[in-house]
Amino acid sequence: MSVAGTYKTTVKSPMGDQTGTLTVVPEGDTFSGSLIGSLGSMDITGGTIEGNTIKWKMNMVVPMPMTLDCEATIDGDNLTGSVNAGAFGAMPLSGTREG
Repeated sequence: MSVAGTYKTTVKSPMGDQTGTLTVVPEGDTFSGSLIGSLGSMDITGGTIEGNTIKWKMNMVVPMPMTLDCEATIDGDNLTGSVNAGAFGAMPLSGTREG
């Protein structure tokens, strides 16, 4: 199954649950897309695909500038992984494909 799609996601952050919409657009063994949530929109950079595992970075601006390192495994329509926020550590990520 392709990793392509739009996923409703939740990140368990120190500021509480952060919900958003993650869009994954595969291009061979790489992908592009974005995450749109309550803190705004972040574009995916450096997206890679290895089997059903995706890895990417996002540059967060609000509430403070930092680079987020993300990894998720897609199993059917479910996505599980983590978002690493530097000094704040890794935060659990989960999601479900829409459509």
